[in-house]
Amino acid sequence: MPRRNVVVIMSDEHDPRVMGCSGHPFVHTPQLDALAARGVRFAHAYTPSPICVPARAAFATGRRVHQLRHWDNAMPYAGTPQGWGHVLQHAGVRVESIGKLHYRHEEDQAGFDREHIPMHVVGGYGMVWASIRDPYITQAPGGKRMLGERIGAGESPYTSYDRSVTQRAVQWLQEATSRPHEPFLLYVGLVAPHFPLVAPKEFFELYPPERMPPVKLHPSTGYQRHPWVQAYAEFMPNEELFRSPEERLQAFSAYFGLVSFLDDNVGRIVRALDEAGLAEDTTIVYTSDHGDNLGARGIWGKSTLYQESVAVPMILASPGLHAGTCETPVDLLDLYPTLLQACNVDAAPHMIDRPGRSLFDLACAPADRGRVVFSEYHAAGSNTAAFMLRKGRWKYHHYVRFRPELFDLQTDPEELVDLAGDPTHAAELADMEAELRRICEPEAVDALAKRDQGELIERLGGVAVASTMGAGGATPAPAVR
Repeated sequence: MPRRNVVVIMSDEHDPRVMGCSGHPFVHTPQLDALAARGVRFAHAYTPSPICVPARAAFATGRRVHQLRHWDNAMPYAGTPQGWGHVLQHAGVRVESIGKLHYRHEEDQAGFDREHIPMHVVGGYGMVWASIRDPYITQAPGGKRMLGERIGAGESPYTSYDRSVTQRAVQWLQEATSRPHEPFLLYVGLVAPHFPLVAPKEFFELYPPERMPPVKLHPSTGYQRHPWVQAYAEFMPNEELFRSPEERLQAFSAYFGLVSFLDDNVGRIVRALDEAGLAEDTTIVYTSDHGDNLGARGIWGKSTLYQESVAVPMILASPGLHAGTCETPVDLLDLYPTLLQACNVDAAPHMIDRPGRSLFDLACAPADRGRVVFSEYHAAGSNTAAFMLRKGRWKYHHYVRFRPELFDLQTDPEELVDLAGDPTHAAELADMEAELRRICEPEAVDALAKRDQGELIERLGGVAVASTMGAGGATPAPAVR
């Protein structure tokens, strides 16, 4: 199969269930639906960590977060260890990025020949205040709410940035026709539907307040959060900071509107590829770095282990690849061998200590529903580590110093009933913990993360200094040159 070129589109904070092709009852995503119809949609895809910087470092390198020790949003990727971009560069493939990367600096050798209008962490150090853990500081610096000062219809620096990223990507693909014999991988990083929850008017108005669904497991109904999750909710009290019930409904409309805005930008990029005559020898990947709780359990943003936060969309479209849906669980680490294979580069010599498998191979094989996927969290709002394991129908959450959670996704896909305390499921609980400990020792990893974070804080001048360093929520969009 001719697969010499690749376009990777990564959004930020997209719950994979918020797409028409995954069964959402009213969200408009015609472009992503069309891409899924011509490719393979992986129905059970996950992030290595439900927060930006660790997830993106793992994506770049194909290694798990505890292997990399990029624990949180103050430990950005700087090009070591080398990732798939470096391998492709050595193989003579042109590798460029446009848009959000959330690495350290544009000057770092992060595996791109050129970075166009990149978004990186603030100051090269990111959200240092969120590295203060056990105990963590009580709130983000600046006193601003995470979801944004304004919620509703309109434009934000992020929507303007995404428009510029999309236009630059369209231009780049048009210019690629002048290099017909030069293979390339183009990475495009879009920010939507990441907060602030401000969506362009034409997309916001697709979702009137009366269409907003009820939120599951809201604490106002008597639901009690898991204690680890409760501590996070108190650290990031977004639900309590809405100015009115109407604004809360507008937050849902804005998120759904941002997903449709994202969808429109994906469509523009895919059309540019088609119009440039590159579709017949180009693989397209669409994914996101993590999801968004979107009010479930009274929580907004990412950072939990529930499906809303830890699942990601994953669509692979490539010439010669039969369209369909793959039921094998996958994660962002699987993109490491996938991207190499898509560029006709042998991944095998580079897979030592990398657990990923090529999505091409998984898509063409019988479904392996028992494949283990793993995620972990060591960042803002957590005074102990949290680990997620998916194996078959079971999903297991391990919290250091707290009780675990166990869900049967076959009978309970919304994770409404925690079975960890049910004696009839003691065998499944023990099996899932043993499976987790085959990957890592949770307590040792937790201690290592806190040691690394403590050393970072001391290098930067101590807790008093670190507590003021970094953006309070969303990273500012860069100036477009």
